[in-house]
Amino acid sequence: MAMTLEELRKLRETKKTDIQRREAEGKEIQVIVGMGTCGIAAGAKVTLDAFINALDENKLVDQVLVRQTGCMGLCHSEPTVEVIAPGMPGVIYGNVDASVAKEIVQKHIQGHELVENHILNKPAADILK
Repeated sequence: MAMTLEELRKLRETKKTDIQRREAEGKEIQVIVGMGTCGIAAGAKVTLDAFINALDENKLVDQVLVRQTGCMGLCHSEPTVEVIAPGMPGVIYGNVDASVAKEIVQKHIQGHELVENHILNKPAADILK
């Protein structure tokens, strides 16, 4: 089955986005999703997909690295997500479902403000100054 030129162009763009998503170089912002057994059982795959979709929608794929890690030891608050961004404290968020993932992209990554009601490890006050 032959593809049209338009279909080939769409496929090329999709593959370029997939490659950009996996590229770590030059990305100062990281979103690390806990994908241990406890996280997966609590819905971390949905959370991971929500981050990828929100970053795609906001054209942030080339600025933010999304990666997975094992259990962070916070099983009671899964799915857990760590966000590392320049000029902000590293933060671990808990109970991150798809809607919270979107909120983290909008507020934390784009707006440079913490999503207070989901922080598990509140940074010390002197770090925030």
